[in-house]
Amino acid sequence: MTGSLFIITAASGTGKTSLVKQLLATTNDLTVSISHTTRAPRPGEIDGHDYHFIEKQKFIAAINEGKFLEHAQVFDNYYGTSEASVRAQLEAGIDVILEIDWQGALQVKKIFTDAIMIFILPPSLSTLRQRLSTRAQDSVEVIEKRLAGAVSEMAQYVHFDFVIINDNFEVALTELKAIIVADRQRLSRQQRHHRRIIKALLDNETED
Repeated sequence: MTGSLFIITAASGTGKTSLVKQLLATTNDLTVSISHTTRAPRPGEIDGHDYHFIEKQKFIAAINEGKFLEHAQVFDNYYGTSEASVRAQLEAGIDVILEIDWQGALQVKKIFTDAIMIFILPPSLSTLRQRLSTRAQDSVEVIEKRLAGAVSEMAQYVHFDFVIINDNFEVALTELKAIIVADRQRLSRQQRHHRRIIKALLDNETED
C-alpha cells in the first residue's frame, strides 16, 4: 500500500515543529522526512534526527547529482529533501510529512500532484514576534529579519489545501490530526487497505 505525502509549511516561530512532533507521537504509521541543511545546528539539535547537517560544497554536489526532491535557499542557508528517502517510505505504505518552506512545497507539488498541502498561521504578528523572542536562539537582528519576511511568506497560504491557525496548541493539533485521519478514509486507500473486508461484505451481500 502506498502512503500519502503531507506537506506542512509555516513561517518560522509559528509552532509547526512542536505540532508535528506531537502529531508523530500520537499517530501510527506516520513519519517526518529529515531534511538536509547547511545551517549550523541549534542547541539540542542532533545530526540525523533533526536535520542532516552537511557542508555547503556537499549540498551543491547533491543538487548537481539530482538527489533532492526539492531544495531552496532560506536566510543564507540551503535546505533540501532526499527524493530517494521519501519515495522509499511512501512505497512502504508509510505516510510522510515534509516540513518545508512554501518554495519547496510548490516544487514537490509538481512531482507529487496528489500531495496534501497544509499551511499553519499564527494568530497575529505580535504573537509571532513573541514566540521568536521567547526561543532565545536567534539574535535580535535575525528575529527582525524573519519577521520582515513573514508577511510575504504567509501570503503563500493560498496555494495550499488546508490552513490551520495555531492560536491554541491543542486545538491546532486536533485539526492537524483530523486532516491525516480523513485522508486515510479516502476511497482509494480503503479499497487497498481493506480489500479483503470489502470483498467479504460484498460477497455476503450477493449471497443474501
